[in-house]
Amino acid sequence: MELNSSILFCNDTVAWIWLSSLQPPFLALISILGVVGNSLVLCVFCLQRKSCSVADVYLGNLAAADLVMVLCLPFWAVTIAQGYQWDFGQLLCKVVNTAISMNYYCSVLFLMLVSVDRYLALAKPMNPSRLRCPKWAKRMCVMIWVVGFTLSLPALLFRRVNSVPFLGVEACYLAYPHPAWVLQRNLTSNLIGFLVPLPIISFCTFHIVKALKNRGLVIQPRVQRGRKAAQLVLTVLTGVTSERELKEFFGDFCILDGRANPLCSQTLLLLASVVTVPKTTE
Repeated sequence: MELNSSILFCNDTVAWIWLSSLQPPFLALISILGVVGNSLVLCVFCLQRKSCSVADVYLGNLAAADLVMVLCLPFWAVTIAQGYQWDFGQLLCKVVNTAISMNYYCSVLFLMLVSVDRYLALAKPMNPSRLRCPKWAKRMCVMIWVVGFTLSLPALLFRRVNSVPFLGVEACYLAYPHPAWVLQRNLTSNLIGFLVPLPIISFCTFHIVKALKNRGLVIQPRVQRGRKAAQLVLTVLTGVTSERELKEFFGDFCILDGRANPLCSQTLLLLASVVTVPKTTE
């Protein structure tokens, strides 16, 4: 039994090391492609002569949120390549991870607004709504940025750079003053980032596809594209949340395990960008 546990432990440790070796080039590639792609989208919106539509406003803000996030990825690519040694100081530790957290909330909410706008345009074309006015769309975007920043304040307040003696690094991680913050964060991310947007996007998508079908066989190719786009949005939304839940599970495992074993430590630091580390009370 002990031999099998040792083999399993060794294999898991090797797997985490292997995964850590792949993350820096992957993050670098995503960062480069994201900067180029989102910059082009923003340039198109900024340089077009006609006034922006409601969809343009939402998509422009979505591109801006993603651009901010991909600009933060190189910091973590370098950090992971250095064994999770954070060399960018306390301020950037807070700012970079606050921006990443804001992207999580803002991107999902902007996707939700895009779905609502398409629903109103295609399924309810004869019912005028303030939501289809560019002025109101801009106000909604400002509100989402404010909400995203507000929900990301814990990262700004509790992110810090501290020494991890058994790994010999200065790591940037979340250090909540009380375990209740962990529950609050998990509930907020699940509610705002998944449970609220998913039914709204699903409802809008269903009625969009239904409205396109009712318009006849001429636009059947558009119906197929609409279905594929809807499946893509729902897959991305589900995938992002599932990944976040997996990371939070491993974070809770390390907290409950309570021992400074190498597997738990590697897991904790590998997921340092999102895992919460509450301080123990004396």
